[in-house]
Amino acid sequence: MSAAQSQTALESKLGALQCHFTWDLDFSRARLLHLMDKLEDIGTEEGNSWLGHIYNLQGFIQYKLGCTEDARSFFNKAAEAFSQTRGADEGPWLVVNYGNLAWLHHHLGEEAESQAYLSKVDALMSKHPPPSQDELHPEVYAEKAWTLMKFSAEKKQLATYYFEKAIRMQPDKVQWRNSQVIGLLHSYRKSNVGLDDDTLEKMRFATNQDPENMYLAVHYLEQRAKKEKRIDEDEVRELARKVLRNPVSSYSGMNAILWVYKRHISVDEAIDLAEEALRRHPDVRYLKRCVALCYRWKIIYVKDCHPNQSTIDRAIGLYKEVIALYSHSSFLKKIQLANIYAKSNHSQGEAEQIYQELLEESDLEASDKQMLYNNYANYLMFDRHDHNKSIQYHKKAAEIPYQSFCRENSIKILEKIKKRSRIQHE
Repeated sequence: MSAAQSQTALESKLGALQCHFTWDLDFSRARLLHLMDKLEDIGTEEGNSWLGHIYNLQGFIQYKLGCTEDARSFFNKAAEAFSQTRGADEGPWLVVNYGNLAWLHHHLGEEAESQAYLSKVDALMSKHPPPSQDELHPEVYAEKAWTLMKFSAEKKQLATYYFEKAIRMQPDKVQWRNSQVIGLLHSYRKSNVGLDDDTLEKMRFATNQDPENMYLAVHYLEQRAKKEKRIDEDEVRELARKVLRNPVSSYSGMNAILWVYKRHISVDEAIDLAEEALRRHPDVRYLKRCVALCYRWKIIYVKDCHPNQSTIDRAIGLYKEVIALYSHSSFLKKIQLANIYAKSNHSQGEAEQIYQELLEESDLEASDKQMLYNNYANYLMFDRHDHNKSIQYHKKAAEIPYQSFCRENSIKILEKIKKRSRIQHE
């Protein structure tokens, strides 16, 4: 076989692999950096059943960002994590990891090493074949589902489908069932009526199977409350105590329980809970973000509330810290800080300064640009009382063809203004 034929054969084998390099995960640098921040907040504590998947995805993102040595390090960490969590050095859970390493070595021009990992994939597939030629191994379905769910909101429906296939083949995997339910939850986030009966039953079953999973427990409590039109405040507070004892991560249930306090009890109690968590873990950036969020609720959204300057100053200080700690995903947080500055007695100029700096950025994605225009328009209208300029920016937000809450909000406001103007001229 000639060198060209050999190269073509290698690339054909690589293209047939099931791994991050073949799953159509091509997103902008900004979204990749944002995802890196989210993955870091999940946590890498020992016993995390998704640790190998986390490292695999981090490795792929590092490769996409041009950091090949960091990518290699994460892929190697993934293999070690799988060995620890599965209690075995090899198994079908390594198919994706070996595929990633085969691709990485190929891109680095290390063809012998790439071929070696292709051989390892072949050996695993022979030893652990999928149920049929038309299907993947359940371990591969599960990792593909988990990855798609983390990578993109648009791919969550497909992720749920892959989890369903994996669970049907291997129904005893509690963590797969949990993640499938979490994926289903995202589809109902904006719904006031709650989950349908079938999904609620899946959630109940998953919660009973994994009673220590506070993230699921909190969401199940709130979904029941939507169905029953009431919530047991004592049960909420008991869950909050359990969440406080959990290892800290974005799946510890803290953010979820704070939203329950906001919707059903009070923002002040949400602040107290978040501050208590931060006192226990003062260096955890995720908790600083949770506390900052609670203060923002109080300052921006609580009706008939006139927060004192010390509350606003606490929020500003937290947001400055959070922006520094989340340097890869600080865009929205800067907008939120600007809106808090606008409510301050002595630093409203900083709000305008932040907005002007953001408006000067040239590489914003359409969705971010739309969010910026909508927020700036509302700031101009309600804080600066500059209605003409506000209308200009609401129009800019509405003109961007990206469906979102911000676009809907700008269109709604523009329609109200148009209707009011028509009535005045009749």
